[in-house]
Amino acid sequence: MSTEPPPSGSGQPPEDDPFRKQPPPSGGSPYDSPSGGQPPPPGGEPYGGGPYGADPLAGMPPLADSGKRVLARLIDMIVVGAVVVLLGWAFGTAQYTVDTDDLEYGKSLGQEAIAAVLYIAYDTYFTARNGQTPGKRLMKLRTANLDDGSTPSVQTSLGRAAVLWIPFAFCCACIWTAVCGGWSFFDKPYKQGLHDKAAKTVVVSTE
Repeated sequence: MSTEPPPSGSGQPPEDDPFRKQPPPSGGSPYDSPSGGQPPPPGGEPYGGGPYGADPLAGMPPLADSGKRVLARLIDMIVVGAVVVLLGWAFGTAQYTVDTDDLEYGKSLGQEAIAAVLYIAYDTYFTARNGQTPGKRLMKLRTANLDDGSTPSVQTSLGRAAVLWIPFAFCCACIWTAVCGGWSFFDKPYKQGLHDKAAKTVVVSTE
């Protein structure tokens, strides 16, 4: 399977998206087997299911392990965080000066703005490109639309990234990241973080 699908646009996912799921075989959903993974969603199909039946996960790879998702996110945070720090010093927006008593609000806000823009741009670009940030690629995961398994569009990827990173950058930092991403540990049946729920996406394994 190719790992380099064409860039997604802002409309419907392209028919030639290699990640777009196919209708399940006549034997039923791969999730019906003991090793398949997830039970059918309770109460019907919240995001549709169309030709794929009542279970939107039918025809898709297994949902990603939440622990691997955390490791992938940490990798991405380290990569972008290093760039944020370097740009902060380069543009004079670093939060702290040599004199630790001199904390300037304007510089702090500038650092937060740089962080928000870089994290959102990073997540949006890689997710819309093929569903994989560098962290997800290393951990063999990818983000997919829940309704058809395709690579999220730019619009979907941007909304997903904004929900995750704007609170992180401007107010809640690691607390929001832990709550938003950690939601996947408890969410049933799709193991979605809050940003996944907002964008109607899931994270699946590519192994």
